[in-house]
Amino acid sequence: MTDSPRKRIVVKVGSALIAPHKQGCSSHYLLGIAQFITYCRVQGIQVVLVSSGSVAAGWHHFGADEKPSVTLKKAMAAAGQADMMATWNKLFDFPTAQLLLTHGDLRNRERYISIRDTIFSLLEHGLMPIINENDAVTADKLKVGDNDNLSAMVAAAADADTLIICSDVDGLYDQNPHEHPNAKLIKQVTEINAEIYAMAGGASSDVGTGGMRTKIQAAEKAISHGIETFIINGFNVDSFSQLLKGQNPGTLFTPYEKPMQEHLHWMTHTSQAQGEVIVEDDFDLALDQHSEQLTSDDVVEVKGDFSVGDTILVRKGDGTKLAKAKSNYSSCLLSFITEQDDQAFASEFQQKTGPIISDKNIAILKPIGVEKL
Repeated sequence: MTDSPRKRIVVKVGSALIAPHKQGCSSHYLLGIAQFITYCRVQGIQVVLVSSGSVAAGWHHFGADEKPSVTLKKAMAAAGQADMMATWNKLFDFPTAQLLLTHGDLRNRERYISIRDTIFSLLEHGLMPIINENDAVTADKLKVGDNDNLSAMVAAAADADTLIICSDVDGLYDQNPHEHPNAKLIKQVTEINAEIYAMAGGASSDVGTGGMRTKIQAAEKAISHGIETFIINGFNVDSFSQLLKGQNPGTLFTPYEKPMQEHLHWMTHTSQAQGEVIVEDDFDLALDQHSEQLTSDDVVEVKGDFSVGDTILVRKGDGTKLAKAKSNYSSCLLSFITEQDDQAFASEFQQKTGPIISDKNIAILKPIGVEKL
């Protein structure tokens, strides 16, 4: 890691490291990771572990083929989660705690704050949180879908300094190193843009759910919160030795100099839009300064079913995403005033009930990234 002092790190470990051959958990690759985590704790650095692998760990109990049903995968996750936790606990001589989360937990502001409080309390009392998506029960619409993005959300919730994402390659390459022997490792990324996303291919492992693209998404979430992010080769124990020496064994994504405020980061990267407000293509209001001036006159269409307090996406009719914001109106009420032919009535109604969105509850979106809205 870099020379600056670190107080809290998040380490993300994938399924291929936990259960490489889907024949139960293996400590073969985990021992070096566990030693790294132990050394960090000895140095006074708090660690949160985000561990995939419950489905892969439980696979061998069911004699399943290569494409098990959704129901069977949930059963695998239920069985494998216990095995995975037991494997990790054998490698540590300090207490751990299990947190199983869904995106539904994270995108609800009250539950998100509760998760933060739980993580802080565990760390304060010397326990290491081990976090995974709750694959045994979660429905598709409540899933994060991959633990790369989950690890970035957790790093933000935990106010971490550093996120370390373990991969099966040394970091981000300019081409897929599994297909191009001459691919060059990108040692440092100062800005995540379209070119960086173009370098990311699909998943190279048949065990995990994430590829390099999800790791770039995770890095974007983390660095915007001021969290330096590494993508390293988790199969190479020397990666962790280099980190302990303050060296960069993979790709380092440098954090924003001015991180996003916590509640705006949550709205941008964690909260999921429950509906959309479509404005005219020539809409040019500076929403970051004048969001309260957004009126029903500007709204072309209201899409989705949302309530007061839900997060909504504000976009133009041509698809340009402008902002995510907390709605002060339900979709039903907003549709009603938008559809009124009497604009004077609509204007007077809005003056009495207040703005559609407020300046303090809006996050302006950049053209690149923020793919999961």
